[in-house]
Amino acid sequence: MKYYAGMDVSLEETAIRIVDETGAIMKGMRAASEPETLADALSAAGLLADAVAP
Repeated sequence: MKYYAGMDVSLEETAIRIVDETGAIMKGMRAASEPETLADALSAAGLLADAVAP
């Protein structure tokens, strides 16, 4: 199964949604808008993202 991550980025916080290839939401989370924090949040989700939609 493929997973995709979408992010709604603001200055302080980013909303992250991970969906499967059918579009079903698998995980939703929020993280600080810092590169390392976002990478940690995606890793902690436990689902490998295949691509990030623009």
